[in-house]
Amino acid sequence: MDEAVEAGLWGLVAGAALLFGAALGYGIRVPQKVIASVMAFGAGVLISAVSFELVGEAYDQAGLAPAAIGTLLGAFAYTGGNIWLARRGARHRKRSRTAKTQSQPSEVEQGGSGTALALGALLDGVPESAVIGVSLLNGGAVSMVTVAAVFISNVPEGLSSSAGMKKAGRTKAYVFGVWAAIAAASTASAVLGYTVIGSFSPTVIATVTALAAGAILSMIADTMIPEAFDDAHLAIGLITVSGFLVSFALSHA
Repeated sequence: MDEAVEAGLWGLVAGAALLFGAALGYGIRVPQKVIASVMAFGAGVLISAVSFELVGEAYDQAGLAPAAIGTLLGAFAYTGGNIWLARRGARHRKRSRTAKTQSQPSEVEQGGSGTALALGALLDGVPESAVIGVSLLNGGAVSMVTVAAVFISNVPEGLSSSAGMKKAGRTKAYVFGVWAAIAAASTASAVLGYTVIGSFSPTVIATVTALAAGAILSMIADTMIPEAFDDAHLAIGLITVSGFLVSFALSHA
């Protein structure tokens, strides 16, 4: 199989988890504590993947400077985009709560918030998928740990966000249209991660890998952990560590 096609297929697999989570969140009334617990577990999985599969790989490939610079650039880029979107109604895009101060606004409450939510989902999903394609550059085999980590974390993201969208009055067509588009974007991002970044030097590849890591880590801190903490704060540490250990075990299997 052509490796670019393989990258796209794995990106689609990871992105499809968003649709699966969205179907659960929109079609089933999932208890808030369950959503929070699954979100905490997903955060732990991603933290481990960022540490060992992304930043660790970037360091091994090109040293400390590219790994550190890339991680900081990714964090700055994500934070800048997130601030811009937050001011347009996407601050709580992963929230499923009903509390007014921690819920997604409806289009009536804030015009343009639907577009901002969609762009926010894109901002969250692209870095995760791009690194799937980049992982194929190391020996011609995709990192199954990275795919598994993104898939596992995408389920609670789609679940919580779609539940919040439904409470904000978004239509079924809007909710599933957004996640279908993000799944398609995940596929394209994985392909581009392999085809475009693969033409650069190892130092640039390492920097881009770390850049994605910084963006993902910022996303975890800004959107996933707050949702988990609200309703599972007494157990969030244990649940997050469990997710971390599952991902760690996969990376050393």
